[in-house]
Amino acid sequence: MTWLITGGTGYIGAHVARTMAEAGERVVVLDDVSSGIPRRLPPEIALVRGSVLDRELLDRTLAGHDVTGVVHLAAKKQVGESVEQPLLYYRENVHGLTVLLEAVVAAGVRRFLFSSSAAVYGVPEAELISEDAPCAPINPYGETKLAGEWLVRAAGRAHGVSTACLRYFNVAGAAEPELADTGVFNIIPMFFDRITRGEAPRIFGDDYPTPDGTCVRDYIHVADLADAHLSVARALAARDEVTDLTFNIGRGEGVSVRELADLVAEVTGRATAPVVGPRRPGDAAKAVASSELITKELGWAARRGVREMVVSAWEGWLLQHPEAARK
Repeated sequence: MTWLITGGTGYIGAHVARTMAEAGERVVVLDDVSSGIPRRLPPEIALVRGSVLDRELLDRTLAGHDVTGVVHLAAKKQVGESVEQPLLYYRENVHGLTVLLEAVVAAGVRRFLFSSSAAVYGVPEAELISEDAPCAPINPYGETKLAGEWLVRAAGRAHGVSTACLRYFNVAGAAEPELADTGVFNIIPMFFDRITRGEAPRIFGDDYPTPDGTCVRDYIHVADLADAHLSVARALAARDEVTDLTFNIGRGEGVSVRELADLVAEVTGRATAPVVGPRRPGDAAKAVASSELITKELGWAARRGVREMVVSAWEGWLLQHPEAARK
């Protein structure tokens, strides 16, 4: 098979592209590189520059590279930005997916793996969130991911395409420093950014009904997430019948924000006490995945712990911000 990976120069996408290629899968990447970094890809992976909104480019790429399966990661993904610019998010994430699926169906591609998110669950109440938990997203980003799942499954059923939707929990870490997250939107790089600027890490609320009062989250190493994509892609390729899969991707273990701040202080050697601010609207007290389904069906399970995530993320941060090592 040949897999087209959209968004393959991004933080998660580059890990997926490398992992699949190193495992012997034929891979081509399509990315508009608006937020990605082309040098994350090894030279043997072809990069097509462009958007999933460009139908002519999609048709040429699918045909020219004999694509037989798609891993769709290209998307806008910042929650706050989605609230401010919902039209942008629906155009990029839902309309872009529509155009891609139209091209996939026209080209006769029969395998499609969709990058979804735990944001589809909204503010869950379950101790462990399983795939059959109610979906009630609370922001446009989560809405576009849930709508994307609906669209992927409907198109798959109508046109004989085997599909999978992977609901990521909190992604962190790096397989190699040069592949690290360059954004400052997730909690670990946010802590690193404040430490680098000589400021105390910030915690949003410490009055939640959790053991230490701070939010509890499930963190998954990006290398484990990439391994999950490989497992699911191969499962889709191996099945002759049309398949519809939905899996959580997490560790099934919660870590509080305060525990994470303590670990960051230990790893970085910057023992600055965090400052506590008010809660952020929409933050759930706890969101931890049940990943038993993918383990049962495919044998995949996360192997890397939170310390490895923080250590590898810090190595990547120092590569991008050498001034942090001098503070």
